[in-house]
Amino acid sequence: QVQLAESGGGLVQAGGSLRLSCVASGNWFSITGMGWYRQAPGKQRDLVAEITWEGTTNYADSVKGRFTISRGNAKNMVYLQMNSLKPEDTAVYYCNLRQLQGAGLFPYWGQGTQVTVSS
Repeated sequence: QVQLAESGGGLVQAGGSLRLSCVASGNWFSITGMGWYRQAPGKQRDLVAEITWEGTTNYADSVKGRFTISRGNAKNMVYLQMNSLKPEDTAVYYCNLRQLQGAGLFPYWGQGTQVTVSS
């Protein structure tokens, strides 16, 4: 089992910045990647950014150039630096971890942290 704990959400004005953190505990071996997703009210949960075990990053088009994903040296922590925030970035942000289990990948999710951007 893997547990994910997020922190860093909050209320910020448009143009401001926030940094989200996520730490994995438990049996976090065989991780293939970690990332951040977000879900706004009435909408589906979408990928924001992800980073593979090898360090390759991927971003949603809507956040490219504004958000940066990184991880700690121990590779069980992942961060999301969010700059130039817009009201449309308002959502619950979820940390995600993918673990290789047998022949497949198993996803783990954090509880989510609210990010609200006021105009």
